[in-house]
Amino acid sequence: MGKRGKAVRGINAENGKQVLVSMNIKIIVASHKPYKMPDDVCYLPLHVGKAGKEPIGYRGDDTGENISEKNPNYCELTGLYWAWKNLDADYLGLVHYRRHFSAKPFLLRLLKGKQNCILNDKEVRRILSGTDIILPVKRHYWIETLYSHYCHTHYPRPLDETRKILEEDYSEMLPVFDQVMKRKSAHMFNMYIMKRELSDAYCEFLFDVLQKLENRIDISGYDAFQARVYGRISELLLDVWISYKGYSYRELPLMHMEKINWFAKGWKFLYSKLAHRYY
Repeated sequence: MGKRGKAVRGINAENGKQVLVSMNIKIIVASHKPYKMPDDVCYLPLHVGKAGKEPIGYRGDDTGENISEKNPNYCELTGLYWAWKNLDADYLGLVHYRRHFSAKPFLLRLLKGKQNCILNDKEVRRILSGTDIILPVKRHYWIETLYSHYCHTHYPRPLDETRKILEEDYSEMLPVFDQVMKRKSAHMFNMYIMKRELSDAYCEFLFDVLQKLENRIDISGYDAFQARVYGRISELLLDVWISYKGYSYRELPLMHMEKINWFAKGWKFLYSKLAHRYY
């Protein structure tokens, strides 16, 4: 791999603010199918779960050190793991083929179209000059805590075992974990952009916890939806880690590139809660 260059801070002549003028930013776009990708230099389309699959024209997460074969259980995290172990960059990020960050106001996104308002390299540099991490706007559950929502939607044991792992091996994080589980909102989808050193530290923590969780639970009887357990647990661990570390972050709007049937999603949510059934 090439030698990573250092991010250099310069002064913007117009407003006098510091900006990151020289850095290598790589944001992987996790995908399992061909899709219209951002054409900005900072994005790298990545075929996640590539192991044993036909090529779709993107780089695969099955080269170098990888866990590509775990994609049915780890979801987009197989791409994050690949980037952690193999990608040369000063800043790393993860988005999805159908979910992107935007720094544009809603009206402009409406007028110009979502594809033309995807966060670009210049905007990333400007935003990261003033904060540690870029995250999507929080998803709110309003009538449920993160813990109760998880338990109404998925099998509770993996989340309970995750707490035990933190209690045993990351006891200093346990109070933060308990606090986060009582919240009614979270930064979801495992999406972020952050400095390489921070991303490495997060991945070290995340994949250690998930590997220990793998060794404790048996998911052989889970259906395909429930089997994505490690990807879902990680969505909650991101806020635990950031809250514990105290890093600053900037929330950006999350654009869903495809239409969503919010009525159907809302009905499934209410049904799982009221009927005590899983999705």
